[in-house]
Amino acid sequence: MSDLTIWTYDWVPRGPRGFVRDLRLRWACEEAGLGYAVQTVPFDGRETNHLSHQPFGQVPFLSDGALEIFESGAGLLHLAGKSEKLMPRDPAGEAETVQWVIAALNSIEMVTVPWWFLEMSGAKDNRLAGWMGSRLEQLEKVVGEREWLAAGRFTVADLLMADVLRVSKVRSFGDRPATDAYVTRVTSRPAFRKAHADQLEHFAAADRSRSAAG
Repeated sequence: MSDLTIWTYDWVPRGPRGFVRDLRLRWACEEAGLGYAVQTVPFDGRETNHLSHQPFGQVPFLSDGALEIFESGAGLLHLAGKSEKLMPRDPAGEAETVQWVIAALNSIEMVTVPWWFLEMSGAKDNRLAGWMGSRLEQLEKVVGEREWLAAGRFTVADLLMADVLRVSKVRSFGDRPATDAYVTRVTSRPAFRKAHADQLEHFAAADRSRSAAG
């Protein structure tokens, strides 16, 4: 029986399915061969119903025995500490991996998420477009020169960066063939496909339960 438990919502609308960030932790566990359970908090009332575990009312959060960790990036780094498949153990490889994990969160996701929200809101003048385009062009150069971001192999940095970039609107923003090939390569891994399918089934099962309850 694993001590690892990934916490997510019991249900979400169809739009975010396949992108709820518990997927990142599921994927990491699948890559590393770490056993884990999935538990839920209610989607209804989510703003306040689990603040003792996640102070912003979000998911995922991770339990490892008595240890609890919120934020998907922090959870990924914790899991990477359990498996060399996710992060090299030599100091140079570890440092390179960590810096690209932080880059995925701070340099890329920090601009792609607010840009996406503005796009979805129908904003006529999305002033983040230039900033995002610049960041994505810089990343295009990087992935055009190497297969993986760090240590010459797949790491948790690739997992996170590909998850940030696979959002369809972000992926279709401009013509970046190296980035597109990179995202395709990383998300073609069996561990991603299993984690993705498992999340979709998790929420489909919630639909069936809601329908049965009338």
